[in-house]
Order: sequence, then structure tokens, then C-alpha cells
Amino acid sequence: MGIIQEMKEKALTTGDISREEALLLAQAPLEELAEAAEEIRRKKCGQGFDLCTIVNGKCGRCSEDCKYCAQSAHYQAKCTEAYGLLPKEELLRGARQNAEKGVLRYSIVTSGRKLSVREVEQACDSIRAIRAEVGIQVCVSFGLLEEWQFRKIREAGASRVHCNLESSARFFPEICTTHTYKDKVDTLKAAKRAGLSVCSGGILGMGETMEDRIDMVLTARGLGVKSVPVNLLNPIPGTPLERREPLTDEEARRCVAVFRFLIPDASIRLAGGRGLLGDKGELCFKSGANAAISGDMLTTAGITVETDRKLVRNLGFEVRLCNE
Repeated sequence: MGIIQEMKEKALTTGDISREEALLLAQAPLEELAEAAEEIRRKKCGQGFDLCTIVNGKCGRCSEDCKYCAQSAHYQAKCTEAYGLLPKEELLRGARQNAEKGVLRYSIVTSGRKLSVREVEQACDSIRAIRAEVGIQVCVSFGLLEEWQFRKIREAGASRVHCNLESSARFFPEICTTHTYKDKVDTLKAAKRAGLSVCSGGILGMGETMEDRIDMVLTARGLGVKSVPVNLLNPIPGTPLERREPLTDEEARRCVAVFRFLIPDASIRLAGGRGLLGDKGELCFKSGANAAISGDMLTTAGITVETDRKLVRNLGFEVRLCNE
């Protein structure tokens, strides 16, 4: 039995593929790897497809120095604009518009290290209104909050917290120095203790190795993460990573397939940078991915919900909430 078939059986039974085994898979023939990843996805996840959208709830002037980000105050990137936390009426309007398009999960993302105590209260008021008036599921990405703050957010009606690991513990200091990998891990643990589900992945193409990508997913697996965003670096002028070459379609597809082996029952979610792929991610959705962030990203254009719903339908998926 070859390595792919052996690891497929392991993924479908124990689900505990090791780092060394994942590295072997990463060198395997792509088509066979992708086909096996799809089989794992079908058997462990079925045809569910988790489609979410994000809103830039607070933009720009960020104190953190993440080298990929147009919103960082440390760089000269031309962020579209800068503003404080959006008012309830605007967040409510966005939630309603997305729900009318068939989106089931709406994520509020804010710039900065973390929201202030006052901002958390304001955000909770908005979440309560969205849940009461629209009913769409609410995910939040409010930075490095503490457990008591996450409890308030859960009580307001949010169901999920997003906090990307970004990369491996080894590589993280190469892309951010204003907070630590431990800060990220502690945030995810605090959110889980507060009773929220967690969403965490990273960005591929920042200069990291395949080992770093695998280590990131293994860390997520160890934290009980079942929603893993896969962002592809969109090199933004004015950021330190502006000259990096984007990942090829084949590299992206290989990463998605390996990640499926590592977390067989997770939502592997194509996110930022998907529009850089020649097919907008279609082959990745045939290689183990089963979720996406649709619509515009934070500071870059995305793919419309209408286009994504048509693609999802053509691929035989059904849009529904997964891994709640």
C-alpha cells in the first residue's frame, strides 16, 4: 500500500497523522493526493459547504506590525480608509443584506490589538440586534481579548471567534513582533473556555516552508479548531511583503489536500487571496476544501456571494452551517 492510501485509511480511522507523515504526503503526486483528500472530505464531512462573509468593522491605524497587512500603522500601504467601530445600524444593515443572499454566517472583523472595554460593549449591542432582527450566525474577530470578554460576546449571541495563528510558532516572529504566538494560542483557548467555537488558520506564501504550514495546522488541531481559513498572500504595495510572488495554483491545491488529511472533519476554508488563483479556487474545492469566505475581504476585493453560490451548487455542495 502506498503512502497516500495508507494515510487516507489513517485519516478516516484514527485521524492522527503525524508531522513526519504529513511531510511525506506533501511530496506525493498531486492528482492522487487531491483525489484521496476529496474522499476523506466526502466521508468525514459530507456535502456541506460553510459559506461566510466578513465586514471590516473597524479599519486602519492598527498598532500591530504584521508584515502582510495594509491596515498596520507601521507601513505606508494605502489602506482604503480608517474609521472606528461601525455603528449598530450599519452592522445590522450588512447582516441583513448578507442573509438575504443566503449567507448563514456573518463575521465582524476589527483592526487593532484588541477592542477596548467600551468597544466590546458597543459590539455586544450590535450582536444582540443582529441575532434578534436578522438571525444570521455571528462570528467575531476582535483581537486578543480575555475570557470574561468572550463570555460577554457569547451571551450577546455570537457563536464563533476567529483568531488566525498566521503561521507556525517558528516562523511567526518573522511576520509580527508586536504580539506573540502564545498570545494567539491563549486567545483561542480563552474563547473556547467561554463556550465559543473557534476558527483559526493562516496565510500561505509569506516565505514560510511546508513544514511551517503543517505545524500551523497541527497547532490548530491540538487546540480543537474545526474551521481553518486558508489565506493566500496578496502582496500589497507598501507592506514589507509587497515583492513576494503569490503561490501557484498547484501549491495552494497541495496545501489544501494535506490539510484535509491532518484535520479530516474540519471546514477547510478558502479565504483571502482566492481571487489570485486562475480558477478562483475551484480545483481546491475538488481537493478537500469545503468552505469559503465570500464577498470582499478587509482591504481587497473578493468574489461575489452570487458567484460562489453558483460554483458551490455546480460542484454538488449544499450551503449549510458546519462544525458548530
